[in-house]
Amino acid sequence: MDARIAAARATLGTDVVLLGHHYQRDEVIRFADVTGDSYKLSKIASETSAKYMLFCGVHFMAETADVLGQPWQQVILPDLNAGCSMADMAEIGQVEDCWDTLERAGLTGDLIPLTYMNSAAAIKAFCGERGGLVCTSSNARGAFEWAFARAGKILFLPDQHLGRNTAFAMGIPLSEMVVFDPYQINGGVTPDRLRAAKIILWKGHCSVHQRFLPEHVDRVRREEPGMQVVVHPECRWEVCQKADAVGSTERIIEVIEKAPEGSSFAVGTEIHLVNRLAQRFAPLGKRVITLDDSGCLCTTMYRISPQHLAWALENLVAGNVVNRIKVDDDVKQWAKVALDRMLEIRV
Repeated sequence: MDARIAAARATLGTDVVLLGHHYQRDEVIRFADVTGDSYKLSKIASETSAKYMLFCGVHFMAETADVLGQPWQQVILPDLNAGCSMADMAEIGQVEDCWDTLERAGLTGDLIPLTYMNSAAAIKAFCGERGGLVCTSSNARGAFEWAFARAGKILFLPDQHLGRNTAFAMGIPLSEMVVFDPYQINGGVTPDRLRAAKIILWKGHCSVHQRFLPEHVDRVRREEPGMQVVVHPECRWEVCQKADAVGSTERIIEVIEKAPEGSSFAVGTEIHLVNRLAQRFAPLGKRVITLDDSGCLCTTMYRISPQHLAWALENLVAGNVVNRIKVDDDVKQWAKVALDRMLEIRV
């Protein structure tokens, strides 16, 4: 399979660029031209001159690449089943109903909607059309500061944990945050509570990062004295409060890179990245383990296999574009507005 992938890559040359997310399996990501988190890869997508962007990630990432790419570029997702459970937790009809609820409460005039990158293009467009933007875990704080310079409240979609952790780190108390549940009447929140809140969090989460628990941090403290705990901000607030450092995947890598020889880390993020970091830094005298012994796998990202990659590449060689991700023009317009605003704020 590796030989088939290599042969197709050689034939296509610079016509194709392979973008690989950090959580991708090793057998696939080793073929990537660029690896990174969703922020880094979105910037690459906006800058590359390749005719084809083959995205070894999940659906919302490929949509973002199509929005940011040029009209003559085409984005391919090797397996259309590679989705994101978090993105699926915010459906556009639900979000529009939420906005109607907030409008009836008289709140939308002083409210900016922000969405995490892990959302459908329609959600990004929704935020762009209403004066908001997209953020990643790398620049969430900058996005919140941008929003508060323009309004007194934020509606944050779809990850409640990233929103809560970001706001709390900025000094906003938990008492000024509410969770809007789309499956309850009026989100399960009274109008008075909505009016009092500075942050309205959508009830969504990452199925990988929510598995990390405060007890996991306690176990590391007990069994591995001196080991640092570094976690992703998609983890629960209680986990982030107990950790030594909180940051995006790029930030987690940076923390370990800058640590002195002999350092050890328990990392709270997807297991493929953790295992890769363990292998990379072991020769440098640094020990990296997962925060949860059972390991936390991004099963949707894992759906992209070498077989899918070979199939997509060989079809390109034959002149066939398979599994193209194309965002509707009306959605693309406002999604690009929201993404362009994101690329302008500081990380």
